[in-house]
Amino acid sequence: MSGEFDAAAFGRATHVSRETLDKLGAYAALLEKWQRSINLVSTATLPDLWRRHFLDSAQLAPLIRAAHGRPRCADLGAGGGFPGMVLAIMGVGTWTLIDSDRRKLTFLQEAARVTGVSVKLVPSRLEAVEGTIVDIITARALAPLDRLLGYAAPLLAADGRAFFLKGRDAEAEMAAARKHWTFRAETFPSVTDDEAKIIQIQEVARVAEGN
Repeated sequence: MSGEFDAAAFGRATHVSRETLDKLGAYAALLEKWQRSINLVSTATLPDLWRRHFLDSAQLAPLIRAAHGRPRCADLGAGGGFPGMVLAIMGVGTWTLIDSDRRKLTFLQEAARVTGVSVKLVPSRLEAVEGTIVDIITARALAPLDRLLGYAAPLLAADGRAFFLKGRDAEAEMAAARKHWTFRAETFPSVTDDEAKIIQIQEVARVAEGN
């Protein structure tokens, strides 16, 4: 996609309601305000916020809806709320947002208040999360796939799926991860970057030692 991509263009691309678009607009304004003191996204991407972050997150909505009717979802390394907060505002499942940075969780708490969206915030390192089992896991620009699967496997229901937003090295990351994990994978093209992919992962299990 080229040219200016603003809130109106996002609305046309995603067909969200006016109410949802207004909530996302309030979230965007809050993020730009907080960005002055907390690094929530790359400052260089702020002029293209609606494409680089909002649309990039929203493209998971149809995939998640196709996978599960009313999913329990968790966003790993939630950071500035992409993709989890965007998807929560869009009404895609119920969300747990996990991050070890309490400043970012404070921002997400304020974003939830401003938009009137209910999310669960978990201040924890990903390897230490307990008592959470979900149908859908997401992560964006967080870690190599091999490490992501280590975070996701203990939290994912038996029939659950993970959706990871990845760049040009997606295929190489899958090959590397298969040295330590077995899983079923399907890839989808990104609507925001011709070189990026969405990886859908199911049936995750660690490879037995000695295999």
